[in-house]
Amino acid sequence: MTNRIVVLGGGESGTGSAILAKKQGYEVFLSDNGNIKDKYKEMLYNYDIPWEEKKHTERLILDADEVVKSPGISDRNPIIQIIRKNEIRIISEIEFAGRHTMAKKICITGSNGKTTTSSLIHHMLKKAGMNAGIAGNIGRSFALQVAEETYEYYVLELSSFQLDGMFEFKADIAILLNITPDHLDWYAGNMQDYVDSKFRITQNLTEDEFFVFCSDDEITVKELERIVHKAKELPFAMKKKDNEVAYIDEDDNLRVDYGDSPFSMPAMELGLSGKHNRYNSMVAGITGNVLKIRKDLIRESLMDFQGVEHRLEKFLKVHGIQFINDSKATNVNSTWYALESMTTPVVWIAGGIDKGNNYDEIKDLVEDKVGTLICLGKDTSKLHKAFGKRVENIIDASGMEEAVNKAYYLAGKGDTILLSPACASFDLFENYEDRGWQFKEAVRKL
Repeated sequence: MTNRIVVLGGGESGTGSAILAKKQGYEVFLSDNGNIKDKYKEMLYNYDIPWEEKKHTERLILDADEVVKSPGISDRNPIIQIIRKNEIRIISEIEFAGRHTMAKKICITGSNGKTTTSSLIHHMLKKAGMNAGIAGNIGRSFALQVAEETYEYYVLELSSFQLDGMFEFKADIAILLNITPDHLDWYAGNMQDYVDSKFRITQNLTEDEFFVFCSDDEITVKELERIVHKAKELPFAMKKKDNEVAYIDEDDNLRVDYGDSPFSMPAMELGLSGKHNRYNSMVAGITGNVLKIRKDLIRESLMDFQGVEHRLEKFLKVHGIQFINDSKATNVNSTWYALESMTTPVVWIAGGIDKGNNYDEIKDLVEDKVGTLICLGKDTSKLHKAFGKRVENIIDASGMEEAVNKAYYLAGKGDTILLSPACASFDLFENYEDRGWQFKEAVRKL
């Protein structure tokens, strides 16, 4: 029996884990090498949980039976190396919280579309009157909700970092949307390690669980040939090729052929536009069918869901110029989807911390759609090199307000100014939300 839990990281995930551990009767200690925000300190005080900040005291950490690591802490971090050397098990918040709930878990991972799909499925469950929470890489921490709520279902958005620390955890419905190169800086440039992380969502599945995946995604299909799992496979694709249970038919209807009665609706009635959102809507439709939600409620959910903040969010129109906040596009493939869905000339704001980006896949799309590129970030050389011969105007900006002002000055009536960075945000911003909020604030000031 594990008696002493040490939590590394005092943010949303770590504080939630510490509170759950305390409520479950463990001896708990939380350690953060940086600063802990006041709101999390207050929560730790309220539960009488000892903590430290701006340091890791080895004797207090190495006394653990098990360590719960926040997803933002790299495996290359010195304290993680020391813990491993001492053969203390390191798990994620999701693994820990999963032990303490009997709720059904609908788990979503993928390089792109996780937040939109998770939010859409949660919207559908709530509309169907189901007692459902949403957590993981979104909203309040899973551990805190397990500690304080009594949900019967959880929709969990899972990043590769969270999956890396999951071992016995098992999904009831495991969903893999797609796999494209992302976070290769974290995985030392090794794509297979990243793929392996994503496929951890299938671990421990039995014949009673479901695995939903995109059969248009070459990496996913290739990996499936290599591994064996027992779950019921529910593939989806843009067109029916083989045994897909969801697809767009010849009359442009979204179809889900699973369960007792097939589901169908015109794709043009979907609340979310763009090719990628057809995939996301198919996944929600499959999930609704598996959970036996009424067809009219599935249809209604897919029609009235309005998307999530910072993901292709149509923000404001100023003098005929549309501003779109796609700050959540932290990799090249996300930006590909954003550009692919544009129907007007684009002034594109991009840049930030490069995660091993390869811009080749969007070069033609950028040349076709973008007239001006505003490069945001401390190092913009890679963007200049990739698009210098393909975009007429390339300009650097040192901050968001300058980027928005320059974009507005250079855009014409009927154009779209698109913030879709294709990079992480940590050089100039706290996170992608902060980047999106600063964008919207700068637009409001115009």
